[in-house]
Amino acid sequence: MFYVKEQLNDAMEVSIEIDDENVFCRCPHCGSEVQVDLADVFDDGEIDLFGTSVLCGSCSKKLMGGKDSGCEQV
Repeated sequence: MFYVKEQLNDAMEVSIEIDDENVFCRCPHCGSEVQVDLADVFDDGEIDLFGTSVLCGSCSKKLMGGKDSGCEQV
């Protein structure tokens, strides 16, 4: 099990299990929230959380010239 952990203050810490329904990012173009399935994002074998961004559907479509790309990764 993978999880994230954040120390809120000296007395409180929160741990949350990472699954395919609770991972999100911000679209680098418009800032909207995008739900992300990490298995889909990293299915090419390249795993780089800091260097990977995911576009929202609208921005992805705009960058593809109005075509539905079927993929929202950048």
